[in-house]
Amino acid sequence: MSDSHLSAGKEIKEKFEALSFCLNERSRRIWAAIEARSYGWGGITMVSQAVGIDSKTIRKGLSELEDPGRLAEHRVRKSGGGRKKLTDKYSNLVRDLDSLVDPVTRGDPESPLRWTCKSTYKLAEELTRQDYPISQRTVWKLLFELGYRLP
Repeated sequence: MSDSHLSAGKEIKEKFEALSFCLNERSRRIWAAIEARSYGWGGITMVSQAVGIDSKTIRKGLSELEDPGRLAEHRVRKSGGGRKKLTDKYSNLVRDLDSLVDPVTRGDPESPLRWTCKSTYKLAEELTRQDYPISQRTVWKLLFELGYRLP
C-alpha cells in the first residue's frame, strides 16, 4: 500500500474516532458512504479497512444517498428490520416456559404478584434443551412480562 493510502486511511480513522460517539447505525452508514464517495474509486475499501465498517454497509449507505426518501427521516432501519422476537418465532415458548415455572410458583394466584424460586439460568438451559435458543436474560424478561418476580 502506498504512503498516500496509508495517510488517507489514518485520516479517515481519526475522523471516525472523533465522530463515532454521536453516530447511530444510520448516520454511521451515511458518513462512511460520503467518505468513500469523496475518495472515488477504491474509497469503499479504504474506508472499510480504516474504520472496520463492512463494505456492504457502505454500499447500502451509498444507495441511501442516491435515494434519501427511502427511509423515513426518524428511522434508523427500514420497517421490519432487525431480529424477530423469540415469542414471534416460537409460538409455544411462553406456554412451555410457564409450564416449567408453574409447579414451583409461589404467591396467591389471584394476586398480580407471583414469584418463582427456579433459577432463570436453569430455565434457560431447560428451554434450550427443548430447542428454544434462549438466554437467561430473555427468560427473565419473559417471566417479568408474565407477572413473575424473582425472590
